[in-house]
Amino acid sequence: MTYLAKPKLHHPTLPRNALGYTRRDYEGKVSTLCAGCGHDSISAAIIQACWELEIEPHRLAKLSGIGCSSKTPDYFLGNSHGFNSVHGRMPSVATGANLANRDLIYLGVSGDGDSASIGLGQFAHAMRRGVNMTYIVENNGVYGLTKGQFSATADTGSKSKRGAVNTDAPIDLVSLALQLGATFVARGFSGDKEQLVPLIKAALMHRGAAFIDVISPCVAFNNHPGSTKSYDYVREHNDAVNRLDFWPARAPIEAEYRPGEVIEIIQHDGSRLRLRKLHDGYDPGDRLAAINHIQSHQMRGEIVTGLLYVDPQPRDLHAHLNTVERPLNQLGEAELCPGAAMLERINASLR
Repeated sequence: MTYLAKPKLHHPTLPRNALGYTRRDYEGKVSTLCAGCGHDSISAAIIQACWELEIEPHRLAKLSGIGCSSKTPDYFLGNSHGFNSVHGRMPSVATGANLANRDLIYLGVSGDGDSASIGLGQFAHAMRRGVNMTYIVENNGVYGLTKGQFSATADTGSKSKRGAVNTDAPIDLVSLALQLGATFVARGFSGDKEQLVPLIKAALMHRGAAFIDVISPCVAFNNHPGSTKSYDYVREHNDAVNRLDFWPARAPIEAEYRPGEVIEIIQHDGSRLRLRKLHDGYDPGDRLAAINHIQSHQMRGEIVTGLLYVDPQPRDLHAHLNTVERPLNQLGEAELCPGAAMLERINASLR
C-alpha cells in the first residue's frame, strides 16, 4: 500500500505565530483513518490550539494506547516527543514521564475502549493523583479497529452494525473524572471546532489533571445487517471476482450552535445525538453542581458540552508529593542517593 507524503515546502504567505512557525509546522503524517472520521477533526483542533498557544513542538510529549484514537498522535506535532503504549496503559506511562521530567507539556490521547474498558483503572488513578497532563478521550462508543463492537460508553439500547442491542449501562467518563478529583473537566464535539479549540488551549495551560471527553462520530456505523450499504450485502449481491474492503468517503460532521442551545446531530448511520452547549451563565467552579447538571440532562437524552468544571487553585502530582523543582531526570547520583545517614533521618521521621 502506498501513502502520500506531505510536501515539506510551505507557501511563503502562510500566517506565522510569534515563534515563526506556520500551522503546517504542527502537523504530522497523512492520516490513514477513514475519510470523514471525527478523530481527524480533533487532530486538527489540537494542531490549531498548539499553534495559537505558540508551543514549541519539542516541549510537548504526546502519549497514547491502542485503538483508532491512539493512532492519531502520528497525525499531529510530528516534531514533538511521542510514545505509543500498550492497550489502556497510557496513563501509567504519562505518570512516569511526568515525574521524571516536569518541564514538558503532556498530552494523552485515548479512546473510549482504551480508557473506559481495559484502561479504566489507569484512567481513575491518573485523575485522582492529579497528573499534570491534558487527557483527551476520542469517544465514538465502538471498537473501531475490531469491527464496531460496543465500547463501555455506548448508550443502553443502541444498536450495533451487526444488529445487536446494547443492554449494558454506559460509563460516563466526565462524571467519573469529576468524582475522582480532576481539576479541569470538559466535553466537546469533534465537529464544533469553535468550541473545541479553546477547550484544548485551556486544558494545555492548566496545571493538574485536565480531562476532555470529545464525542467523535465513526463513519463505519452503517455496516450492519439490514443495510443495503453493508459489505456483506454487497458481497452477496455482487458477481465481481475480487472482494475488496472499502470504507466509503464521508464528509466530516460539523455543527455550529450558540451557548444554551440544543442541536440534533444525525450521524452517518442515521442515529442521532442531542448536544446541549452550556449557557453563558453556567458556573464551572462548582463540582457537585456540574455532576448534577450532567446527570439531569442525560435523563433528557442530552449530552452537555463545554467547560463543566475547573478548579482555580489546582494542585498536581508534584505538589502532592512535594518533589523538587528541578526535573528528576536531571538529578545526579549525589542528589538521588544521599547516603545512609539521610536514609536513617527519613526512617526516624516516620517512626
